[in-house]
Amino acid sequence: MRSKGARTSSKRCLILRPGDSVALALEDLKAGDLTEFGSLKVRIVESVNFGHKFAVKDIKEGEDVLKHGDVIGRATKDIKVGSHVHIHNIRSLRAGAK
Repeated sequence: MRSKGARTSSKRCLILRPGDSVALALEDLKAGDLTEFGSLKVRIVESVNFGHKFAVKDIKEGEDVLKHGDVIGRATKDIKVGSHVHIHNIRSLRAGAK
């Protein structure tokens, strides 16, 4: 179920719902870049391309990954804050995903 609340964004990235574990890059981000969402500051630890996701909190192996208030997958290994989140470290839970 989706949580209610406003989007949080900087000019470079966007958190769709409060409580999400990932944000979306609105431009290419490089390792070392600092993103800010109010009081939340995230240092990017590896390159994240436009439209891709990065962790805004540490995500443990086996933990659900939340985007837009919905579970989009499960972490296949520990993911540190600021890391690129994609098929190399999450398994999709959407219908038909393998």
